[in-house]
Amino acid sequence: TAFLHGDLTEEIYMDLPPGCNAPDKYKRKVCRLKKSLYGLKQSPRAWFGRFTKSMRAFGYIQSNSDHTLFLKRQNGKLTALIVYVDDML
Repeated sequence: TAFLHGDLTEEIYMDLPPGCNAPDKYKRKVCRLKKSLYGLKQSPRAWFGRFTKSMRAFGYIQSNSDHTLFLKRQNGKLTALIVYVDDML
């Protein structure tokens, strides 16, 4: 469900899903997505972009050698957070 929280920057359209109970005049319409959906190629990138922005707002620095590694030094302590797909360690 993490991918549902990504904001899309590209214009992406989809057909109405099968079984949608829309009136016949809307059956040939398409929907413009504003948020990412699971299964879209853009979803992981959209989610990670939003995640990165949030981590920077919390004072983490993104590693240049591994973009999935975020570091924060505070009060002589180091916090390291690494992201794998949509899991964090």
